[in-house]
Parts: sequence; structure tokens; C-alpha cells
Amino acid sequence: MIKGKFITVVLPAYNASPTLERTYKEIPGDLVDHVLLVDDGSRDNTVELARQLGIDTIISHAENHGYGHNQKTCYQKALELNSDIIIMLHPDYQYTPALIPSMCYLIANDVYPVVFGSRILGKGALKGGMPRYKYFFNRVLTLVQNLLMNQKLSEYHTGYRAYSRKVLESINFLDNSDDFIFDNEVVAQIFMQQYQIAEITCPTLYTEESSSISFSSSVRYGLGVLGVSLKYLICKSGIYRPALFKSSPASAGTPPRR
Repeated sequence: MIKGKFITVVLPAYNASPTLERTYKEIPGDLVDHVLLVDDGSRDNTVELARQLGIDTIISHAENHGYGHNQKTCYQKALELNSDIIIMLHPDYQYTPALIPSMCYLIANDVYPVVFGSRILGKGALKGGMPRYKYFFNRVLTLVQNLLMNQKLSEYHTGYRAYSRKVLESINFLDNSDDFIFDNEVVAQIFMQQYQIAEITCPTLYTEESSSISFSSSVRYGLGVLGVSLKYLICKSGIYRPALFKSSPASAGTPPRR
């Protein structure tokens, strides 16, 4: 805990057995109160290994529902556990768990309600092995998104994120996509609620075990990202309020805090 804040790390997993142990063992146990792994229909022994490692809570989807759906399960369960700070960390070891304390302290001290680990700040992305075409499209998409949404993020596409409970309770993330576009929908919802997002430099490690999407999926993702940004622009202009920005919180029905 930090200042009495209950901290949960969520691990959205899919075929993560090669890197799960290394990721889990580097999570700072003196700070993190709970670790939650949600397995999205893995074909390997991710769930068995998670049990062997003694991860606190393990949820297994019988089928693969998608990255966004996995996060929905992660955040719903984290809120049910009465978590005050929720950190999403990919178990493929692309992002270092060593940044968890820094991210948590910013939220626990009410400096920022959301913190992203950015691969683009500094030179961590290319140095860590990010494919150059991914780096290029990351930069182009981020530039366009910043223009459309009037923001100044260095990266919209990181999978390393920390949220305060209040933020997750105030956005309707359950209505978001079950696919990779989920992350960008969450960013748009956060900005629509007028929350600020802090970014810290995050070293990156790309290996054969790192999660990735195909080129065709990347194209669909890019088009989806632009669609989300346009919806944000339309909503901000007052022309129309897309369902993405419904005011009802996604956590309706979440048990009351202890």
C-alpha cells in the first residue's frame, strides 16, 4: 500500500508462459497488495504456471475473447477487490515491472489520476527492438490523434497503464471493443471526463515472446484509432454524442467500498 491505497496489478495474459515467471517475480511485492491474472483462452500452460507461481487471483476464459475483453475482466475484478490503484502490466515482459512504484506514487499522492509508461519518450522503443514500421506508424497515429483530440501525449498505444479507481468507475469501459482498439477508446473516455494523463519514460524489450499483431490487424487497428479520435472530435464539437461517451459509469453494480 501507499498512503492506505490498495494496489492491484492486473496481467492480461495469452500464451504468456515463456515470460510470465520473469514478469511476476519482478513485481515489487513490498508495494503491490494483489496480483490478478486473466488468461484469455491460452493454448499453452499459462494458467498452470500462474498457479505454481502463487499468483493471488487467476481467472481463465474458456475461449479467446480478445485483448479488450480480457481487460474488461481484469478491471471488473480489480474493482470488486476494492483496489484503489490498478496497474495493467503485460506478462510478456515487454515493459519492466520496475516502474510500478513510480506510477503508483503519482496516483497515490493525487498528482495525476492516470499514468502511462511511454516507449516513445527518450529512445527506448527503437533501442529495445521495436520494429521500425511499428515505430513509424506509432508516431504518425499519435500525431494525428493529438491534432484531432487537442492533446499532447507522446504515445496513445502503450500497454503499460496505471489508473485510479475513480477513473475506471467514471468511464463505461464495459461498452468498449473486445479488440485492441479498447485501449484507445479508454484514452478518449478519460480525456472526455477531463482527467489528465501523466507519462513516464519506459524502456522496452521486444523479443520473440513479445505479444504482437499482424500487419493486416495493425492496419485495422490504425483505422479504428482514427475512428475513435474522430468520434471524440465530433462529441467535443457538440454535433453528436457517440455511445462511446455515455455518461453512465461502466462500474454500475460494483460492490460498495469496505
